[in-house]
Amino acid sequence: MLSLEVWLRDFIVSEPSLQGGLFLESNVPASFISLILPKNDEISSNCYTYSSSSSKKRGGFRGFRCKERVGGGNGFLSVSLSIKGSEELVQDSNGGLRQNGDKNSEELVVGFEEVKEKKMVSSRGKGAMNTTKHLWAGAVAAMISRTCVAPLERLKLEYIVRGEQRNLLELVQSIATTQGLKGFWKGNFLNILRTAPFKAVNFCAYDTYRKQLLKISGNEETTNFERFLAGASAGITATILCLPMDTIRTKIVAPGGEALGGVIGAFAHMIQTEGFFSLYKGLVPSILSMAPSGAVFYGVYDILKSAYLHSPEGKKRIQHMNQHGKELNAFDQLELGPIKTLLYGAIAGACAEATTYPFEVVRRRLQMQNQATKMSALATFVKIVEQGGVPALYAGLIPSLLQVLPSAGISYFVYEFMKIVFKVE
Repeated sequence: MLSLEVWLRDFIVSEPSLQGGLFLESNVPASFISLILPKNDEISSNCYTYSSSSSKKRGGFRGFRCKERVGGGNGFLSVSLSIKGSEELVQDSNGGLRQNGDKNSEELVVGFEEVKEKKMVSSRGKGAMNTTKHLWAGAVAAMISRTCVAPLERLKLEYIVRGEQRNLLELVQSIATTQGLKGFWKGNFLNILRTAPFKAVNFCAYDTYRKQLLKISGNEETTNFERFLAGASAGITATILCLPMDTIRTKIVAPGGEALGGVIGAFAHMIQTEGFFSLYKGLVPSILSMAPSGAVFYGVYDILKSAYLHSPEGKKRIQHMNQHGKELNAFDQLELGPIKTLLYGAIAGACAEATTYPFEVVRRRLQMQNQATKMSALATFVKIVEQGGVPALYAGLIPSLLQVLPSAGISYFVYEFMKIVFKVE
């Protein structure tokens, strides 16, 4: 029996391509092989036989080496030894062979299940770590981009929330005079608390949905429809998870919001006076806004990126990156390069903002309502048009675009850069 174990050990070491196999008695007909092996497995022409005998016991087996499956993964090794006679072999509930009857027979089953389970646990751990790094890349992108464009964000909110009527230059002078330079960054910390998780979920969800759609379709490359669908789904996911913080921020920035006492105070006030679901004011127009916004933002960026990578210049750049990948710094590892990443991100952001801006105006107005003046999204839309006409739906679009262009460009640039730094797969 010891010689069998030594042979088996040496055999496995000498056969690194072994993915799994069956070891049967030498007198077992070949028809039994199909009883165990999956239909998509192939049996190689190599066959190994081994027999061992002693004065009292005799055992034999034949091994069939299975080629690696397309999907990867390890199988199992089943060793069946019999003593004094040959009993019929049958398949057990686990898919292995056993002796039909236990008289004068022994069975040894050596499995790789423990190894397989450890690899599955390791794979899940790597997947969780990769998702965490993915989320952090999106969060850092939001922090940096929002801080850079906070003054423009403040001007946009003045037009949307406070209904500012002065021109842009007069508004800038007014804020600088009354609140100083720091007035342009008013609410920026809260804005980061809102946008960091939103962008983290948004970016991560888009990449996840896009990969899943690509896997389902079986295509070599994502289609434009799959890009738009993944973008819309990512926008909806991020909106549902992050809308409460956005509602609180809008409440604080609104007239009289300073008296609420910050994030915790505004949260407690809304829960006590209006109930928990007041945090989800404007959910429907938010989804109606973010679904097309996400679709356009990610779809346009990916279309521009794909067009460049399929161009002669893009192919040349990819070839250069493949040849000198380990020697390149993080900036040079960007597939589009720094300039095009910023440019394509800005274009995608501008397209998304212009497409969905009216929904944004309606959503902000809904978040400003209290229980006494609460109206539906449609009624709010009609009221805005009645009071200021169709142009009222685009109030603050110019400062919003001025904010979105650098914000989207910086956001995508930092996101792609941080994915390289964090080594996101």
